[in-house]
Amino acid sequence: MTSVSSAVRGFERIGTHSHIKGLGIKEGKPLPAADGLVGQVEARKAAWIVVQIIKSGKMAGKAILFAGPPGTGKTALAIAIARELGSDTPFMGLSASEVYSAEMKKTEVLMQAMRKSIGVRIREFRRVYEGMISKMEVKFDRHPYNPWQQIPVGGKITLKTTNEERTFSVDSSIMSEVLSKGISEGDVVWIDEETGRVQKVGRAKGAESYDISSDRLVEIPKGSILKEKEFIHTVTLHDLDIAQSRSSSIISLFFGGPSEREISPEVRQRVDETVKEWIDEGRAELIPGVLFIDDVHMLDIECFSFLSRAMESELSPILILATNRGLTRIKGTDVVAPHGIPLDLLDRLLIITTKPYTREEIEEIIKIRAREEKVDMDEEALKKLTELGMERSLRYAVQLLTPAGVIAKERGSSKISSKDIDTVAKLFVSVKESSEYLRKMEEMFLK
Repeated sequence: MTSVSSAVRGFERIGTHSHIKGLGIKEGKPLPAADGLVGQVEARKAAWIVVQIIKSGKMAGKAILFAGPPGTGKTALAIAIARELGSDTPFMGLSASEVYSAEMKKTEVLMQAMRKSIGVRIREFRRVYEGMISKMEVKFDRHPYNPWQQIPVGGKITLKTTNEERTFSVDSSIMSEVLSKGISEGDVVWIDEETGRVQKVGRAKGAESYDISSDRLVEIPKGSILKEKEFIHTVTLHDLDIAQSRSSSIISLFFGGPSEREISPEVRQRVDETVKEWIDEGRAELIPGVLFIDDVHMLDIECFSFLSRAMESELSPILILATNRGLTRIKGTDVVAPHGIPLDLLDRLLIITTKPYTREEIEEIIKIRAREEKVDMDEEALKKLTELGMERSLRYAVQLLTPAGVIAKERGSSKISSKDIDTVAKLFVSVKESSEYLRKMEEMFLK
């Protein structure tokens, strides 16, 4: 009898580009395969030069355009640039078709995308009471409007560190917050001296009362109970815009209503002025991120005009565009231009071309994706997928990995075989086969 053991893992989502770690450049030279990227040596070298330009602060008024056939790694290169700029660099991906929303103006969608691409790292020093709650007494009284209900009106909390232990009398707001967050004796907490806000850090080691618990175990704090701590918050300009717009709304002030869909220029101006003050005071720093717009040929002339103006702004992210179109009409006009982009904007772009992958590169990419998706296959299956990548498309070949893994598991094997690839290739057709099917069955489809 064969026993099968399975390990329960946490939720894990494998994205299309989750394997991309950087540009795969060493000492200024692209490696054949590194950081999840394969091939596209010239494009990666150009992207690396762009990263150096960005780091030196000389990217103002410029943007990047990746132009190449479908499935040649344009999105992967954009993500790799963001990874090279730092792990906390904001990355906002947008398809050009998303700007045509019935709820917001096109320019508002683009503006919000730009603001989501700019981060603000805020440093704040706060005086807090930190310690493990060794004892807690809650004082209850009748509700002023419901005499049959009791509410906390205050109490006493004893905080303990390795150096001292003190008892504090607290008001109803602090005690209500403590109870609402499920804080009990043995928990390590922070209490803000100025606002009285309470934050649970975790359960003190040695104070566990459960065999199984979701609480994080932490050490009992050292030093004095009252201390100054530095808090670092990273938010985007759009987050600050939303917070500012809510505070200026009477309805949301009283009832916490939903955020405004469109944000006024006055709100954004106030946010920009505030952020500049924080930067001047040394309390914050700006983190320019990457705004990636795919299928940029789908934008119309109004959107292109907006992007041209936005590129000159002081608060502008790194703009990366991508297209797989050649000579095509600019949306909203009768003018035909390269990539469907107005020539005056195209002239200001650093254009990087991507080329179709070779057989060896397709094989290496399939290996990388198989490792990322934790799929094992034999040599024949790898050759079969590589052939499909050459004949049909790389995307199609990569998409067959997971279905083939399911078929292999059904027949009790841990490895994908070439027969499994043949099976899923019949079940899931490529774009080319789908087009042929449509031509054959054209009369039977609705028009």
